[in-house]
Amino acid sequence: MTTPHPRAFVVGHPIAHSRSPLIHGHWLAEHGLPGTYERVDVHPDAFPEFVRSLHAAGFVGGNVTIPHKEAAFRLAEELTPRAGRIGAVNTLWFEDGRLHGDNTDAPGFLAHLDASLGAGWPEATGVANGRVALVLGAGGAARAILVGLLERGLDRLIVANRSAERAEGLTALDPARITALSWDAVPSLLPETGLLINTTALGMAGQDPLVLDLAPLPAQAAVSDIVYVPLETPLLAAARARGLPAVDGLGMLLHQAVPGFRHWFGAAPCVTPALRARIVADLESHG
Repeated sequence: MTTPHPRAFVVGHPIAHSRSPLIHGHWLAEHGLPGTYERVDVHPDAFPEFVRSLHAAGFVGGNVTIPHKEAAFRLAEELTPRAGRIGAVNTLWFEDGRLHGDNTDAPGFLAHLDASLGAGWPEATGVANGRVALVLGAGGAARAILVGLLERGLDRLIVANRSAERAEGLTALDPARITALSWDAVPSLLPETGLLINTTALGMAGQDPLVLDLAPLPAQAAVSDIVYVPLETPLLAAARARGLPAVDGLGMLLHQAVPGFRHWFGAAPCVTPALRARIVADLESHG
């Protein structure tokens, strides 16, 4: 009797736009491994039943994207401490017969910063009054990134959002180190910012641009944007024009995929220039 090949998925609603099958397909071919990774479109009403039927359907696990991450958090039988803090799950796998859940957005974001800025970036981008990051937006991505930055030991994290109430809600992650301020305060915060991170949709294709004068940023600051369509957002273009390191959003997508592949297919993949080039080519051809 032959052993069935591992079968993994990415689930969302909608899901046709997902580049995850390209990423995992690239790694399966690179490592010469049997297995499949497929898109599954599931309406939110049907998601709990989808999760309950995973094992019977032959899945070893998969990725979870919008709008199912919070539901996956509630349905996983075992959670990593990180997923518990974030309150959302984007990676599921079976271990000892139980469904485990993690949120790999935080380590994915940090791994891309390490690759782009060097592992010593927290010190290199620090300013006189400590290592300070300014996070624009207060959605799920912002929450995951804040948890990652807390784990990395940054001294002060500032969240600015148009809805002050949502920003205030994130301070509970670490009231001693996270401060919520109004969107209007952003320009006055730039002189003390070592790392500026846009987690909003501003600057994404089809959305309004993020209009922000970066002149007040310190000379050693870095700028990150989790948007990757387009790859070069107006914010990143402005950072480069000022001679500041600009970290695009594609690397976070690539690095967050690594832990899941390891769980499902038993190999530790690397984010290589060849993988990045393949995804960039797909973005350029399909948008």
